[in-house]
Amino acid sequence: MDHSRRKFIKNLGSLTVGFSFFSVPGGTVGTKQFQTDLPGSLRRFPQIDSWLEVLQDDRIRVYTGKVELGQGIGIVIRQMAAEEMSCVLDKVEVVHADTALTPNEGYTAGSGSVKASAIAVRYAAAAAREKLLDLASSGGKVDRQDLKLNNGIITDSSGRQVASISELLAGKKWNTEVALPVPLKSKEDYQFVGKAIKGNQLFQTITGKPYFINDLRFENMLHAMVIKPPIYSAVLSTVETDEIRSTLPGGVDLIIDGDFVAVTASSEFTVMQAAESVSRRLKWMTFQLPCSNEDLEDWMVSSATTTESVADRGEINLGELKEVSGTFFKPYIMHGSMAPACGIARYSEGQLEVWSHSQGVFPLRSALASMTGLDEEKIRVIGVPGAGCFGHNSSDDAAAEAVIIAMARPGRHVKIQWSRFDEHRWEALGSAMRMQISGGVDSQGKIQFWQAEIWTDSHSQRPNSDAGTLLPARYTKQTHTLQGRGYLGGGYRNAEPYYQIPVQKIKAHFFDGPLRVSSLRSLGAFANVFAIESVIEEMAKSVEMHPLDFRIKNLEDRRAIAVLEALKNMTAQVIPDAKEGLGFGFSRYKNNDGYCAVAVHLRATSVDRPIVLKVWAVADAGEIMNQDGLRKQIEGGVLQALSWTLMEEVKFDQERIKSIDWVRYPVLHFAESPEVEVVLLDHPDEPPFGGGEMAVPPTPAAVTNALYQATGQRIYRLPLRRS
Repeated sequence: MDHSRRKFIKNLGSLTVGFSFFSVPGGTVGTKQFQTDLPGSLRRFPQIDSWLEVLQDDRIRVYTGKVELGQGIGIVIRQMAAEEMSCVLDKVEVVHADTALTPNEGYTAGSGSVKASAIAVRYAAAAAREKLLDLASSGGKVDRQDLKLNNGIITDSSGRQVASISELLAGKKWNTEVALPVPLKSKEDYQFVGKAIKGNQLFQTITGKPYFINDLRFENMLHAMVIKPPIYSAVLSTVETDEIRSTLPGGVDLIIDGDFVAVTASSEFTVMQAAESVSRRLKWMTFQLPCSNEDLEDWMVSSATTTESVADRGEINLGELKEVSGTFFKPYIMHGSMAPACGIARYSEGQLEVWSHSQGVFPLRSALASMTGLDEEKIRVIGVPGAGCFGHNSSDDAAAEAVIIAMARPGRHVKIQWSRFDEHRWEALGSAMRMQISGGVDSQGKIQFWQAEIWTDSHSQRPNSDAGTLLPARYTKQTHTLQGRGYLGGGYRNAEPYYQIPVQKIKAHFFDGPLRVSSLRSLGAFANVFAIESVIEEMAKSVEMHPLDFRIKNLEDRRAIAVLEALKNMTAQVIPDAKEGLGFGFSRYKNNDGYCAVAVHLRATSVDRPIVLKVWAVADAGEIMNQDGLRKQIEGGVLQALSWTLMEEVKFDQERIKSIDWVRYPVLHFAESPEVEVVLLDHPDEPPFGGGEMAVPPTPAAVTNALYQATGQRIYRLPLRRS
């Protein structure tokens, strides 16, 4: 497998095949379709060859442009393919995110992997099955309706083997597009989809076997480290190149390209020592940041440069309404990946190969092409798992650093491994946000108006055709500055309450912040729902209603109501003791995706250091593909949001970022992690929703609402531990 596969599919002349509906012995094929158009990424890549390949031993190789982040998309895709191809899971292997092999599915982001990729595989596999049965019955010697596919073998009604799938294709391409209607396997006959089947990557992780990109080794590989400046805008003032080189031990090489400084050696430890030595000899001209975290909120308001209207419906008339208001704040927070970023590159004879735990190998390839001047067809980016991160972390930057060095020293693999110090200083953060809300509720408990203003930076500056999205490209002699402000819409994600409110006035104000920002799990929804659900709780209190009953009264969506009713039943027997509280939060992610309601039971030994005793979460993600995977996503989302709520904040002054390690940027410890009980509401006849982010937004309000019940003190600023 090489670039020829991608070129073949790109230029593929296709034969569109339609299918009739019929019964298959031992299992039925259904007729219900989720949509009238091809689903997910099939719209752009309708060829079966983009998704499936039959191997010589009758196994199935599936291709996906999505990266395995620990969210379990790999096992879900295997389930989909095995189900529709009527084979055991062990007969399916999945190739993830390789620009030479897989379809271009952009970023693995936005809780979209199942909807975009897994569903595409489902339909492609079903179409492949029908094509194989067509081939087996060609010539009319066997009645097609008597044929059955099982584990790569097609048999007739008597059980006689007609052919194996590898024999039918004989190494040829499918040369067929997926065309609706595609008969899918009946859900009553599912063996894998919807079950709690565990992925296979966990064993490698917990036993320490090579799995992550940090474990990759190549023969004669160069190790490298980049000596980064003390702060973003710093530039080299003086560089005594010859003097620095004279101090380096044999085998250590120095690379200087503008303000980009790196050292290489055959030993990782030697590189670390050399980088420390070179760092002491560099002099930087630095410029102050415009504010510190202490005066950040005021600076955000005064520095906003543009405003966008998010909602403008009706006219506010307070009249007899009870008004509730509040101003809320969320600081900069980190991805906090457990392992620092890593990247590997090799440049030889005009071809560039890159190994990265990027969440978008194709967009990264575009950015690298812009940075290097190489044609995209000469760059191959291969996705390799990293140690877990939901959002745009430093993986792309590490890959770009490896590329710059590899092109300066062609012919050898170059590995960049960031330090924890560099990871904390230089990763792209989740933006600080300020939310100012007021609303009016009538005596019957119906919300009549909602007014909100939001202050936020961008929420995505992921790699694209702009080389400036790659950090090291901004420091080379041929400087690439960042063009544009990225995805501003992430700042008002979930800013409109999902409740039925006739009058809404919502504005978003955008500033260019002092710290580097990009995508972080749930984007602005975490802060917006925190503020919204805090005000909702205050409204419920003002009309003396149970907080869940108040939410239900202001909803019309039956699925949203069902989630809240289930949460109420789960927590009905919980009676908090003195200094304890039970708080709630709810949201529908993006207002069009998965539903999640969260309850938190805590003990308030102090306002800033509550002990979370237990968390309950009810989620509706439509059709559930993998019970185990979805439950883990909900649990993980809750725990990460708890960590953000309780303790995470990037501290900085005008000189530098001060949160440079796990001591100065603490995260939730295992000992502090509460039991999380999850209930999943399955809707097998509905389209699937994304599960990776929907538990994050309702969690902070559930915590602070519980704290309010325990102490009577409303929390407006996160995190709770501000020391």
